[in-house]
Amino acid sequence: MLKGRSLIDPMDFTKEELEEIFELAEKIIENPKEYSHVAEGKILATLFYEPSTRTRLSFEGAMLRLGGEVLGFSEPNSTSVSKGETIADTIRIVSCYADIVAMRHPKEGAPKVASMYSKIPVINAGDGGHQHPTQTLTDLLTMKTIKGKLSNMTIGMCGDLKFGRTVHSLIKAMSRYKNNKIILISPDELKIPEYIKKEILEKNNIEYEEVKRIEDVIDKLDVLYMTRVQKERFFNEEDYIRLKDSYIIDKNKLSMAKDDMIILHPLPRVNEIAYDVDNDKRACYFKQAQYGMYVRMALMAKLMGVC
Repeated sequence: MLKGRSLIDPMDFTKEELEEIFELAEKIIENPKEYSHVAEGKILATLFYEPSTRTRLSFEGAMLRLGGEVLGFSEPNSTSVSKGETIADTIRIVSCYADIVAMRHPKEGAPKVASMYSKIPVINAGDGGHQHPTQTLTDLLTMKTIKGKLSNMTIGMCGDLKFGRTVHSLIKAMSRYKNNKIILISPDELKIPEYIKKEILEKNNIEYEEVKRIEDVIDKLDVLYMTRVQKERFFNEEDYIRLKDSYIIDKNKLSMAKDDMIILHPLPRVNEIAYDVDNDKRACYFKQAQYGMYVRMALMAKLMGVC
């Protein structure tokens, strides 16, 4: 049973529990009207301590489509946080007002702390460069729906692999599925952290390779997961400017790829995917954003025990 549980890390749920969420998401996609009143009388609190468009609106849209309501903040300086209130106290108070919480925070581990003091389920909506489990659920549902599987694939992860929490979470989640190969495409400065390689890839005997040029491997890929180079994660703006255009996927590079490869991106993009790629059948990132809302509907319905 998922009722009353929190989701902080992609590994918090078993494969079977994830499958339960995906099955419900697929039912919602097929017949959204059937689920449009299941959360009547329920309230989602969105506690966003750093900027977000897609994730926050996706959670809010998901709750409203379930028939529930939303309260929260997207600017912590307008709250008691600016007066020094702790996360523990904030979550204790919010637990009195809402039935479930979605929390984004720049500090790694903050949603975990919140879950320890909360009387209601807490969903990690991104904590620093650490985890982004609902984006991972989105990615898995998208691959499962479009490719029809989560095993036996070659997945390229391109761009900012050092700070990209979506990449870290997805690698963690994919370690549970058999016969996948991961190709890590990045400049030296943005390579995947060593702990991800040692504790996840090598520990689980997952085949992987690191390359610097996307052109060298694009023809092998079943999935290309693009990420932006995140300005907010750099201490030195010169490093950001030097690296931000390192990897751009365009029609020319795409001509080398398989016909059934899919391109995913957690969004927002800056310029790492050229706009002329949007009309290619392999461009699935806007579909992916839509699946994100459906998987969050399913997740919240399960955690609140309304489905």
